Amino acid sequence: MKTRRWMRLAILLASMTPALVVLNCGGIQGNSAVEAQTPPRQTAVAIAGDSFLINGHPIYAGRTFNGMKVQGLLMNSRMVQGVFDDLNPATVGRWNYPNGPWDPNRNTSEFIAAMPAWRKAGLISFTINLQGGCPYGYCQNIQPWDNSAFLPDGTPRAAYLSRLQQILNRADQLGMVPILGLFYFGQENRLRDERAVIHAVESITDWLTIDRGYRNVVIEIANECDNKAYHPILQPARVAELIQLVQRRSYGKVKSRANRLLVSVSLSGMKRPPDDVIGVSDFILLHGNGAKSSADLTALIDSVRAAQTFRGQPIVVNEDDHYNFDQPDNDMIAALGRRAGWGFFDYRRQGEGFAAGYQGVPTDWTIDSPRKIAFFNYLTKVTGG
Repeated sequence: MKTRRWMRLAILLASMTPALVVLNCGGIQGNSAVEAQTPPRQTAVAIAGDSFLINGHPIYAGRTFNGMKVQGLLMNSRMVQGVFDDLNPATVGRWNYPNGPWDPNRNTSEFIAAMPAWRKAGLISFTINLQGGCPYGYCQNIQPWDNSAFLPDGTPRAAYLSRLQQILNRADQLGMVPILGLFYFGQENRLRDERAVIHAVESITDWLTIDRGYRNVVIEIANECDNKAYHPILQPARVAELIQLVQRRSYGKVKSRANRLLVSVSLSGMKRPPDDVIGVSDFILLHGNGAKSSADLTALIDSVRAAQTFRGQPIVVNEDDHYNFDQPDNDMIAALGRRAGWGFFDYRRQGEGFAAGYQGVPTDWTIDSPRKIAFFNYLTKVTGG
């Protein structure tokens, strides 16, 4: 009974608009007062029932595909390396371009240059992460490269925020809704303790809401939080604490439920979030990696809807490496059939060239490999572009 009462309280907190007195969180490394005035924002994301809205209107308004309702779904692609850098001199040479040395500013500029083509093809959302993802597609927990937007004490690095700001500004102009991941298990251990994790979360929340006034960004606290490399507060048993922290802190800063950040977290492939995480999340993130068939993905989505704490929130698959877009049965269609958005996860396989994949570093952000072309052609067919 105590557990159920706690879950009901958590759900209530997620739906309330509480005022909260919070501690000042310290500033940004390399820049005591982050530059630039906040420009007028053009894109605001919201949720109504199981649908995402932009500026008060459902995404893909009125759109159906093969009898399935596409309206309101957040179709997305995993583009986590948009602000990537490597601060380890011993490994930075791994990421050299075919025609020159690694350059984080070139990487971000080319990302931004590609965004209009993605949007034209119907892509509304992409996942980007402040600690990136595995440049080889799948990695072990020990990763020698140093790609973290945070100092060991959790203070954000100004260079990372500068690159992120460029991407978020362009997304705002294009009417796109980035899923901003804060932590990745291969790099999160560079934060020294739990207090540093909290400091990082508070700092980014304040930067997004007060310093920059973004209204088009949704938050993924951590990518695959069930990885044992994470600090305990980021693992499934406690990550709800950080979801609620962002919800409360962002509301406390902007004093508006309509403008507070929308927050969730993902687990590894084919894992359903715990009941308390489902209860407090504004939307549910799932990963389709590891599914043996599209029926496995539909079963996972159905298991979320069957949870006692599910409140009818939107469901978004934001990582799936199953394609088969030329087949009538594929994971994107399986997700659509269960009212869930779907996310393309493409990485460079061994032996493939520079053009392949959106997670390998260096990254070719254009649509110029067979898998990328197949995905975006199919996405245009599904969404109407």
